[in-house]
Amino acid sequence: MKHLLQALALILTLAAPALAVQPDEVLSDPALEARAREIGQVLRCPVCQGENIDESNADVSRDLRLLVRERLVAGDSDSEVIDYVTDRYGEYVLFEPERTGANLILYYAGPVAFGLALIGAFVYLRGRKRAPEPQIGPALSAEEEKRLRELMGGN
Repeated sequence: MKHLLQALALILTLAAPALAVQPDEVLSDPALEARAREIGQVLRCPVCQGENIDESNADVSRDLRLLVRERLVAGDSDSEVIDYVTDRYGEYVLFEPERTGANLILYYAGPVAFGLALIGAFVYLRGRKRAPEPQIGPALSAEEEKRLRELMGGN
């Protein structure tokens, strides 16, 4: 059991995303470096889809990591650094765009469409008519029923 847990821990360690931050990029002040890492997790690489600048090996991500660290050393707050990068590269670099203007469509279109689909499915299922019972034909008269019983061997 102990070996199984050790193997699992090793697999999970190897499966963790490797950060692309190079040793020469790391700031000597641990507090500033921690802030830079937090900002790096929020900013998307303009070249790579779905990777933040800390995980991306693209040259532009390295430049952005250095830029973030330069701005932090200059005394900018986290929001000022993010605003500076957003002004230069647009809102695409934000993993979570601001909830204003046209971005509201991004945030609310999916849930609204899902809700409308649920309502439509509910209305469709409730409005379906059950299949009518099959009609064999017109009812038999008393004379026809009597003749049918005679043919079938009954009384």
